[in-house]
Amino acid sequence: MRVRWALEEVGQRYDVRLLTFAELKQAPHLALQPFGQIPSFEDGDIALFETGAIVLHIAQHHPGLLPKTPAERAKAISWMFAALSTIEPPILERESAKFFEADKDWQAEHFALIDARITTRLTQLAAALGDAPWLVGIFSAADILMVHTLSRLGSSGLLANHPSLVSYIARAKSRPAYQRAFAAQYEVFASLSS
Repeated sequence: MRVRWALEEVGQRYDVRLLTFAELKQAPHLALQPFGQIPSFEDGDIALFETGAIVLHIAQHHPGLLPKTPAERAKAISWMFAALSTIEPPILERESAKFFEADKDWQAEHFALIDARITTRLTQLAAALGDAPWLVGIFSAADILMVHTLSRLGSSGLLANHPSLVSYIARAKSRPAYQRAFAAQYEVFASLSS
């Protein structure tokens, strides 16, 4: 979804290649993505894996997703890494606990610890965002990665005490490029479930 959104934002045409779970572990895909995961990305003779690297590549090669000044561009790239390296890990840990620890009597205790870490990060992020519409003044690749990361919290209730972040997410999701990417992604899921 993040890669689709970035491509939609810059108006770049793209083709999607769907893979089965078996194909993820076969040599052709492993040559592109050594961990047998998705996404992988090909642009001419360039092959990339890892969402952050792909979104950064798109942003660096197409205008509109990175600020023009070196200082603001560096700030946006820092926020891209923050989304994936600082904000996302405890959110992913929470998802794992939800699915893989449901039968454990200590799950609630673990959730409390994870939620405390997430809440600290949300408070810090909300303070950094302040009243600004976007992380670096203009909408950028950093917002794509951050909003998608925050959206993983879904119905957890953890965003409730951070109205500025709720507004931030809503503002980003109202963008036409997000709407197109979401519709395209939804279509893939709908076709797989039918």
